[in-house]
Amino acid sequence: MFHIVLHQPEIPENAGNIGRTCAALGAKLWLVRPLGFRLDDRHLRRAGLDYWQHLHWEAVDDWAALTKGLPGCRPWFFTKRAEKLYTDAAFSAEDVLVFGSESQGLPMSLLAAEPKRSLRIPMRPEARSLNLAVSVGIAAYEVLRQIGGPPA
Repeated sequence: MFHIVLHQPEIPENAGNIGRTCAALGAKLWLVRPLGFRLDDRHLRRAGLDYWQHLHWEAVDDWAALTKGLPGCRPWFFTKRAEKLYTDAAFSAEDVLVFGSESQGLPMSLLAAEPKRSLRIPMRPEARSLNLAVSVGIAAYEVLRQIGGPPA
C-alpha cells in the first residue's frame, strides 16, 4: 500500500487521527522529526483509539533518513502553494503522500526540489488552510479511489 508522511507534525491529536486513517487503509505512516509531541503522548494514543496496534508506522530523524527508508519513492507534496490539483494526479499504490506541519507546511527546499510533484486541495481564499487530518483523509481516499478500492 501507499505511504503517508507527516513532516514535523506538531499536534498529537492530528497524528493520532491520521494514524487511524492509515490503519483503516493499510497505509504506512512515517513521522519525520522533530515532532511537536512525544510518541507516548496520551493525546496521540487517544486520537488513534485502539487502532494504533494495527498501524504500520515508523519515526525517522530527518528527510534523508526517510528517503533512505523509501528508496525509489515517488513523493507527492501537498501544499496550498501548488498549481496542480490533487485530483489531477495519477496515483499508484506505491506512492508517498507528504504533508507538512500544521503551522509551517512543507519546507520550500522540499517543494523546490520537485516542483511538478506538488499538489493542492482546493479551498476558498478566505480559508487559510484545512486541518492536517482532514487533508490527509481527502488525499488518501483519492489514492484509494484511483487504485481500485479498499484493501482486503
